[in-house]
Amino acid sequence: MTARAIWKGHLKVAELVCPVSMYAAASTSERISFHVLNRKTGNRVHRQFVDEETGKPIDQNDLAKGYETSDGNFVILDEEEIAEAIPESDKMLAMETFIKCGDVDTLYLDRPYYLVPSEPAGEKAFNVIRDGMNASGVVGLARSVLFRRVRTVMIRGHDSGLVANMLNFDYEIRPAKEVFDGISKIKIEAEMLDLAKHIIKTKTGKFDPSKFDDRYEDALNELVKAKLEGRKIKKPKIEREEKVINLMDALRKSADAGKKNSPTRSSGVSGRRAEMMLLALVMRSVGRL
Repeated sequence: MTARAIWKGHLKVAELVCPVSMYAAASTSERISFHVLNRKTGNRVHRQFVDEETGKPIDQNDLAKGYETSDGNFVILDEEEIAEAIPESDKMLAMETFIKCGDVDTLYLDRPYYLVPSEPAGEKAFNVIRDGMNASGVVGLARSVLFRRVRTVMIRGHDSGLVANMLNFDYEIRPAKEVFDGISKIKIEAEMLDLAKHIIKTKTGKFDPSKFDDRYEDALNELVKAKLEGRKIKKPKIEREEKVINLMDALRKSADAGKKNSPTRSSGVSGRRAEMMLLALVMRSVGRL
């Protein structure tokens, strides 16, 4: 199915302007979706708004949006009033400033979108903007009315096009201190840190999104398929992790593993041995042994 643009406007850098189209870069449309049914009849059901006090159904035309005040009352707002309060869109993504690629904390990144030239006449200007940012190692920040709200957008080069990330507002990001303050400050032993670094080194690789499968979606697909075929599916077995009782057991198992793996003495530590030893050290440090 051909992708459909969700927004069309202009990308602007100083006096350089080009027409662009925006497309969703991520989609959940291929995920399994369910309908709510009446179990007895198998028919679909629909939701109905009911007055909280009277219990009577409400007609769609009688619905309104309301903001609850501190005293429990509501300020009713009509759609027309809300529309008038929203700044009008000039359909312009004007990049106001450029910053280094790594300067934006990933906490601020919202959903990604693709930006492409919408007209052949704008392709040269589009390429100039993209190549200029790539050569400078920067991303652009723009503000515009998108989806009925004034939004800050981070724009960067990606392959032959541009990617636009909506940014969360500062007030939307919870301060990390609210959550992290409860973490105890513990001095890590050098041996424990070395083991951790070794484990990380043995597991270091390159990012390959195809390796991160959606197990929940796969399980739902298998369940639906089994139901259609009239068969039951087996519940997958959960692999139990081997428990380390104490440091001595971990060292013995590590020594046994070393003897089995190689007749010669090795200067390194196997990934599994390192994991076991690290776990034992952690347990000892928190007083569980």
